[in-house]
Amino acid sequence: MRVFILLCLLCSSIAAWADDSPPVVRVNDVPISQFRLERYFADYLQAQGRALTSIRSPSLYKRLREQALTELIDKELLWQEAQRRGIEVSDTAVANHIEQLRQAFGSADVFARRLAEAGFDEAGFALYTRREIAAQQVFIQLSQVAEPDDTQVLAFQQTLAAEENLELSAAVKGEQGLALAKQMLHERQQMQARQALLKRLRDHAVVERLEPR
Repeated sequence: MRVFILLCLLCSSIAAWADDSPPVVRVNDVPISQFRLERYFADYLQAQGRALTSIRSPSLYKRLREQALTELIDKELLWQEAQRRGIEVSDTAVANHIEQLRQAFGSADVFARRLAEAGFDEAGFALYTRREIAAQQVFIQLSQVAEPDDTQVLAFQQTLAAEENLELSAAVKGEQGLALAKQMLHERQQMQARQALLKRLRDHAVVERLEPR
């Protein structure tokens, strides 16, 4: 999975810097171009196991494209927040990420060729990678939640049982059941924190749509 994410990072970055296509949206006056969106949309569909040519429904196509654009807007907002907070990414961290990507392509020559096809030199791609890492760091930092305490876990466990109309068995009440409930609750709280963070960033942003929705 990590290799796939790294590969998508290179693919979706093709139009991130030098791109003369018209913008489809401006995020706090920063444009996201049509070409960048189309490339990201292709990667978005691939991650879902879909092919662009297989989408026959115009409404489905529009909905999926809108979801991809929303992700791009969120990525831009996270990067801007990282800049505001002065988050810095070390040269070592950037080099390590790029080396993982180079290894994923199997050879330095193939990697260099893909960079060239994407319109990057190594310095430009290092700058882009630094930006992506910073955005991920601020996303993680601002959406961290503490692990739930025992009282919260027990209440959550009872809520799950009520939702399923089940009576908790002795096995589910035991340590294994409590550990599972704690994990589920923590994951739910983490997801909610991430959603709340993105909503907060969107609510305080000026997003100008430049194409009909």
